[in-house]
Amino acid sequence: MKKLFPDNFLFGGAIAANQAEGGYLEAGKGLGICDVLPAGKERLLHIAKELDPALYYPSHQGIDFYHHFKEDVALLKEMGLRCFRFSINWPRIFPKGDEQQPNQEGLAFYEELIDLLLEAEIEPIVTISHYETPLYLVEKYGGWNHREMIDHFMRYCTVLFERFGEKVTYWMSFNEINNIIKIPWFAGAMDLSGVENPAQQQYQAAHHMFVAHALAVKTLKEYNTQALMGCMLSLSGVYPETPKPEDIFGSYQFRRNSLFFSDVMIRGTYPSYSKRLFEELKVTLDIGEEDLALIKKHTSDYLAFSYYLTTVYSDELVMMTGTGGPQGKKNPYLESSQWGWQIDPLGLRYVCNELYDRYQIPLMVAENGLGARDSKSEDGRFNDVERQNYLKEHLLALSEAVQDGCEIIAYTWWGILDIVSAGTGEMEKRYGMIYVDCDNQGRGTLKRERKESFYYYQKIIADNGEKLKEL
Repeated sequence: MKKLFPDNFLFGGAIAANQAEGGYLEAGKGLGICDVLPAGKERLLHIAKELDPALYYPSHQGIDFYHHFKEDVALLKEMGLRCFRFSINWPRIFPKGDEQQPNQEGLAFYEELIDLLLEAEIEPIVTISHYETPLYLVEKYGGWNHREMIDHFMRYCTVLFERFGEKVTYWMSFNEINNIIKIPWFAGAMDLSGVENPAQQQYQAAHHMFVAHALAVKTLKEYNTQALMGCMLSLSGVYPETPKPEDIFGSYQFRRNSLFFSDVMIRGTYPSYSKRLFEELKVTLDIGEEDLALIKKHTSDYLAFSYYLTTVYSDELVMMTGTGGPQGKKNPYLESSQWGWQIDPLGLRYVCNELYDRYQIPLMVAENGLGARDSKSEDGRFNDVERQNYLKEHLLALSEAVQDGCEIIAYTWWGILDIVSAGTGEMEKRYGMIYVDCDNQGRGTLKRERKESFYYYQKIIADNGEKLKEL
């Protein structure tokens, strides 16, 4: 009987600093780009350089991981996690972003976290930039469409590699880099409201990030030849609505707009189709020969991606995109979550095969999960059956992708602890297998409690998923 997962498979969980950490000005930390986003569905319409005392900013407290991390790591160890993906909060290391020397208190916090994970035999997976660019760099330069950002990012990376390079094997440069086209404030630290041709700045910013990624790959190897640097994209799936040729090619082209980013960062060159793309978007990039040489030589070691849903592309529809991925027409063959995201386990197998066929490098499912409302039953339990079923079906699909021949390093459940939603800043949309007592306005005890999915995932990990079908 074939094993569902390889023996060294990393079952894990994931969070991001801006959604979990809190302690937003403690121990020398500066403001980041999410620290000025209030709670609410229209939060990206309220981008400001100064805080409004009348508004609630959920990143300021998050779930207070900054003060609870020891307790939280103990829970992750009890669950049996083999890896934990988290991000380092850039302005906790460089408060403004352009300092010459790092904030030692910030480095000490992450060193204690990493050491604690290693002691618990949990592999740390570190995202260097996960929607946490220092706000000052936006005020001074305007974000990643300015080349100066590369130097500041590389100073930050070098400090991390010097301090943690021998302790951390798995790194990611930028979270969901392709979201620079969809949500440029998060991914590129750019406010493009009112800009006549935002594509010009978005793709120029992407180029600077490609160069920064290549330099990060190069620099990491100088500190640890065994360490791996991945690129990370939002790659939830897209299907054409009908066999109509316009739907078929339209969905292909829509998908390729995301795969453009991994094409550059994995293949090491701008794809041929980008020439027409840039012409049609009236984009002219400032690209140096040295840039192209760096991108060519220092490519990604693995491809990490987020997968939450699939959607249906129609040639007659303007596609919308949120933090979970593209959303077009509803698929009549699929059920939806409480937040309207369509649940498609087979789509995960499809996407894994799509990506592995294209690139033939290791994959990591860096985000996958179900946002839902949770409440205690009369017996005092959080009996989140829907979340358990979602986990089971997606892991079974992932195991099929492994059998298909896809090399998959890890699966990290998104929001292993309840965290603040990136898109809306709310707590009500819970992903966690560990409940955190906190409401949409940050009120609550912050007490951690195990949900039934905690014990369910614990059983799965304990025997490497071998009894998954029976659970």
